[in-house]
Amino acid sequence: MKKTTLIIGAGGVGRVVVHKCVQNSDVFGNIVLASRSIGRCQKIKNELPHANIEITTVDADNTDALVKLISTCQADIVINVALPYQDLTIMDACIKTKTPYLDTANYEHPDEAKFEYKLQWQRDEKFKEAGIMALLGSGFDPGVTNVFCAYAQKHYFDEIHCIDILDCNAGDHGYAFATNFNPEINLREVSANGRYWEDGKWIETKPMQIHMPWDYPEVGMKESYLLYHEEMESLVKHIKGLKRIRFFMTFGESYLTHMRCLENVGMLGIEPVEHKGQKIIPIEFLKTLLPDPASLGSRTKGKTNIGIVADGVKDGVRKKIYIYQVSDHEACYKEVKSQAVSYTTGVPAMIGAKLMLEGKWNGVGVFNMEEFDPDIFMDELNKQGLPWQIKELKVCNEL
Repeated sequence: MKKTTLIIGAGGVGRVVVHKCVQNSDVFGNIVLASRSIGRCQKIKNELPHANIEITTVDADNTDALVKLISTCQADIVINVALPYQDLTIMDACIKTKTPYLDTANYEHPDEAKFEYKLQWQRDEKFKEAGIMALLGSGFDPGVTNVFCAYAQKHYFDEIHCIDILDCNAGDHGYAFATNFNPEINLREVSANGRYWEDGKWIETKPMQIHMPWDYPEVGMKESYLLYHEEMESLVKHIKGLKRIRFFMTFGESYLTHMRCLENVGMLGIEPVEHKGQKIIPIEFLKTLLPDPASLGSRTKGKTNIGIVADGVKDGVRKKIYIYQVSDHEACYKEVKSQAVSYTTGVPAMIGAKLMLEGKWNGVGVFNMEEFDPDIFMDELNKQGLPWQIKELKVCNEL
């Protein structure tokens, strides 16, 4: 019997997920694409005129509306690539309809610049009662980075003592300032205090306080800045022997200068302010002014490089490996009409859903990526457009 796949969200990542599901139509079957904007859905549908795609509108903040949609289309899985603010309502709709769930980023409260898995993990018992599975964070970071860590743990180490997650986007879109994914999420993430985990506790830093140069293969040397990123929260639970984990991302000086100026004048604020008798939220207004990330694909050139460096022990001997993946923005756009940032998030979302529908990753409850066998996911990365590489690095005395 043919499956039905419900995809919620029609931004840059949603476009990639639809294209890649169509490429694997033998698994995904009928595709229903839903968004608040029917125009966005129609644009994606028009790109794939021979595919079996149904489009519709839905308010992803409304659990009852989501329940009605899931029930009407009789979805076999829900792929959530809407906003992280909407994770909980979509999860609750999946519980009520007993439908497997997948997302690419953890829940964020719209009124608080904070993101964590706590409220999603709390739904584990309800997913178990419903007899279904939820897979959290099946993007690249989180997502593939978690799988890289699990793969390193399975094949290269008895214990991993230190992990650095390294994310470089060396793409150039030609604008003075723009964000490669949702501006609210991106700017809140980057302007927040940094955090890393060491010796059993979280250590907080000022934004951009810790940074280091890193030589990214096929990209070159880039300054990389420590941020807090959600996959660390689950990896500290599941990686054996871990003593420290950090996350670094590259930013150009122009981007940082623009961001500091916007922050200094209050444009990154998430509290309402009054303007000419109306309440507006500054960062939402800024989002209106900035280029739509989904429109950047045709003008972005360059590459991304995202990976992990793991340092630990195998058979009593110290070793250090670097697992990474390089994508080219123009090649991604040629294939799916999106740049590499959306591509590297959308392809793993499709792979995670594919493994769930095939029964290769299965369970009852709420799971993170590193809890499953990494080998089949790593194989799919190579088949589906995200080939990865491994290098053994020289071991230093200091972790």
